[in-house]
Amino acid sequence: MSSGERLVVVGSGMATTRLVEQLVAHGVARRSRVTVLGDEPHAPYNRILLSAVLEGTHPEQALTLRDPGWYAGAGVALRLGTRVLSLDTARRDVMLVDGEVVPYDRLVLATGALPTLPPIRGLVRPDGRLHPRVHAFRGLDDCRRLLAALPGARRAVVVGGGLLGLQVTRALAVRGLETELVEGGEHLLRSQVGAPAGAVLARALRRLGTTVYTGTRATRLTDEGLRLDTGYTLETDLVVLTAGGRPSTALARAAGLEVRRGVVVDEHLRTSDPHVHAVGDCAQHGEVASGLVPPAWEQAEALAAHLAGTGATYTGSRSVARLRATGLDVAVLGDPERAAGEGGEVVEVTNPVAGTHRRLVVRDGVVVAAAFVGDLTRIGLVTQYFDRSVRLAAHEPGALLVGERTAPPARLADTTEICACAGVSAGAVRGCSSLEEVRATTRATTGCGGCAPAVRELLASRPALTP
Repeated sequence: MSSGERLVVVGSGMATTRLVEQLVAHGVARRSRVTVLGDEPHAPYNRILLSAVLEGTHPEQALTLRDPGWYAGAGVALRLGTRVLSLDTARRDVMLVDGEVVPYDRLVLATGALPTLPPIRGLVRPDGRLHPRVHAFRGLDDCRRLLAALPGARRAVVVGGGLLGLQVTRALAVRGLETELVEGGEHLLRSQVGAPAGAVLARALRRLGTTVYTGTRATRLTDEGLRLDTGYTLETDLVVLTAGGRPSTALARAAGLEVRRGVVVDEHLRTSDPHVHAVGDCAQHGEVASGLVPPAWEQAEALAAHLAGTGATYTGSRSVARLRATGLDVAVLGDPERAAGEGGEVVEVTNPVAGTHRRLVVRDGVVVAAAFVGDLTRIGLVTQYFDRSVRLAAHEPGALLVGERTAPPARLADTTEICACAGVSAGAVRGCSSLEEVRATTRATTGCGGCAPAVRELLASRPALTP
């Protein structure tokens, strides 16, 4: 971007935060006029950790990624509580709901995803609002409303057995509610793992006090409770909807941009209009609209580098999914089910009694996907092999699953990956003097938070400086 150009970003979520950080690092924010238009009134925050706030393990303040003062100090205009009504690509401007027109030279759509309502009768009242017992769980306001409803509730039903559903289920159970989980698929986490892993997760939840219904759909909310397609009714004070989301594309579609599942982008994250880019949950690169944080961050970094004139391109991202919930540990690399169906060789070990499942999918000696449930001690090493396409000997996949536990963080090599969300190595963490510096310079611990214990141990093991 040339000096004085106007860059407008629609959306103030995690992808936007990473984009602005990188624009600042490349010097683009100082020589251009960058404006961020955020629909929510809150400072940019970490959506992944909303379930931790619901659970009570994190205060709400811990979610903030960058406060408004940081944006002001970086020369970026952050406008919160600002909703965009329409986009005019011919005039190169966006209109806000209050009628204000904001012109741009380049625009970035980072509008995220919208929650989808399952086809359950009675969820929505005649006036269009959700029934008082029904709660979506997507943003900070949703989390606040649900927290406010907990004191008067004894029983809760969570609809949706994906990553978010499992997180919310555990959070409510930890809060002391009798919690039940309804999943229409044949097993939990069906988009990420196979039936054996799903069975291990269901068993773990039951051990933790949650009743799990799989292969069952909720059909109607009545005064008595939530009715299932089996004819059984679950008595409940709260119904929490976590059954998926879809890319927010209405703005792009109305403006005539190419939209399929998401807003279609090329290797420079450009849409069908070369002056408009898209990143994060709303974007579709190739056939993929991932909805995960690591790809969104990689897209933001690639776009910032491109806008800085480095010639950087985006060729796609690895898929890394982590579950952060008390008593449940899950990590998924790539798409294990698809990779297995495309001819990959599967190596897996399941121990339902111990509550563990480990699966590698190998093609030509290279790990192309993996799923770990219940024991993540080997996931760091497997992630390195996955990222680097390391060719393994015939005995090595099995050894990765049943071998000795990996070294504690203090003894890990500098090249070992610690944070899967941000791709941060042990050496990068050792180069920092505090947790605050780690977060500010590497962004480790600011994604799913699963790496936080290892990061703290690495920092504690750093040799003390001699006076």
